[in-house]
Amino acid sequence: MTDSTSGMRAACVIGWPAAHSRSPLIHRHWLETYGIAGDYRVEEVPPEAFAAFVKDLAGHGYVGANVTLPHKEAALALAVPDERAKKIGAANTLWLDGAKLRATNTDAEGFIANLDASAPKWDRGLETALVLGAGGSARAVVYGLLDRGVSRIYVANRTLARGEELARRFGAAVHAIQWDEARGLFGATQLLVNTTTLGMVGHPTLDIGLGRLPANAVVADLVYAPLETALLAAARERGLRRADGLGMLLHQAVRGFALWFGTTPEVTPELRRLVEADLLGAAVPAAKSAAGGAG
Repeated sequence: MTDSTSGMRAACVIGWPAAHSRSPLIHRHWLETYGIAGDYRVEEVPPEAFAAFVKDLAGHGYVGANVTLPHKEAALALAVPDERAKKIGAANTLWLDGAKLRATNTDAEGFIANLDASAPKWDRGLETALVLGAGGSARAVVYGLLDRGVSRIYVANRTLARGEELARRFGAAVHAIQWDEARGLFGATQLLVNTTTLGMVGHPTLDIGLGRLPANAVVADLVYAPLETALLAAARERGLRRADGLGMLLHQAVRGFALWFGTTPEVTPELRRLVEADLLGAAVPAAKSAAGGAG
């Protein structure tokens, strides 16, 4: 299916708001790089109009879409989700399979692919991970870690009940703890992941010392505005390996592009430099949606 006005395939990002999204920059770069006649646009759709919009995705000229806040759970309910999206409880990627609207969640694979690229062999001998936060991004991270075989995952959240809900969703390998208990686990933590908005531009800093983390630990932060958060700066100062939020943003975009345009794109240093330059030119607007997912 193609855009009826131009004859080319088109996809979009749907959010409310969505003007700050870096997804068009990423996907248009790939379209140009691979010589594909296509387009990728921004659609700002309020919650009350979202269902009607995605039910007529083809009528709007699209073969698929990314979905960002606040629509990820609604997208799950309106499409035919795969097992990954159902388990995570949210969808960020839609595509038309004939007349059927299908959905998946690429946040988990984007997180894992970024870890593989940023800290090769990060999972070798890894037994314990600590995830800060218990929202949608945390669910995607936990799914990815379990899929990779991590045997023990602690989830620290300021509201314990949300952490306990996440633990029930994923089973016995996941343990909910109080936020204040997190630092006490650092001695055994081989992977620390921040999925909260702490450290994002316009939000409080994540105030958590890293002194007790093992020397071989990896620190990941899903925030990408600023490009280097205080958490990642502290990890760098300790000589720890790091994975940043921009890397996850780039890697989570790969499968959607492949589904819509038939080519699996590569995350290159050139693409990263392009998005970095854009973020540095508009740091405050980027903070509206700068912690994981299709941004």
